[in-house]
Amino acid sequence: MILKASERGGGKQLALHLLNDYDNEHVEVHDIRGFVAGDLIGAMKEAYAVSKGTQCQKFLFSVSLNPPEAENVGIEIFEKTIERIEQKNGLAGHARVVVFHEKEGRRHAHAVWSRIDVETMTAKNLSHYKNKLRDISKETFIENDWKLPAGYIDSAARDPRNYSLAEYQQAKRLGTNGRDLKAMMQECWAASDSAAAFKNALTERGLTLAKGDRRGHVAVTHEGEVLAISRYTGKKAKEVRAKLGEPENLPSVDEAKTGAATVMSATLTRI
Repeated sequence: MILKASERGGGKQLALHLLNDYDNEHVEVHDIRGFVAGDLIGAMKEAYAVSKGTQCQKFLFSVSLNPPEAENVGIEIFEKTIERIEQKNGLAGHARVVVFHEKEGRRHAHAVWSRIDVETMTAKNLSHYKNKLRDISKETFIENDWKLPAGYIDSAARDPRNYSLAEYQQAKRLGTNGRDLKAMMQECWAASDSAAAFKNALTERGLTLAKGDRRGHVAVTHEGEVLAISRYTGKKAKEVRAKLGEPENLPSVDEAKTGAATVMSATLTRI
């Protein structure tokens, strides 16, 4: 789910845009909450009227939700994503509208919140909302097993063979916990549509795809840790085999460890 958002004014103009059925085959006002008005234009006029009791000019928070082109996404996924956006940005209880558009058989959605807290008559500060939306978007892709856009993979999860000395020492001091490794593995899985792509994604992060002692797929870190692909991606062994094939042609754990140790020794000598 690609999420794009802005803080804005112009409630009436936004309502007219959302009700535009010229560019959309079907328009549905799905939800109006927290407004006295029962129609979209009335709700936006009401949001504007409330904002006049404050100094806030960009009194609306507007978010568009666009699913992957090849996916037929149910309303419940949109609703779940909208709730996450609301909770993560501290907008629970704020007046809100949700509108669905359909164009060429594809559904997308728009959610608009009033930023004004009517009890305190202050505008909600939406700090770092772009980063929050990016996290929610990534979670939605991974949960629904959609192919993750390459740009969503954490660029900080770099191959340690490309570190400078300072970067290597910092990474060693900080360490890597299991949650970070699991998130990285899930991102690699979601961004890959083949065994080769998954193997390359792991390699770019300093991990080697290998054959485990029990014939399963594993990843070996540059430190020699062995991570079960099934466990760290949250996928069943059957799903892993379906995507990656049988592991017979992969290096063994010992071979992967030896290769990683050799490369890291050369890297440490260089830096």
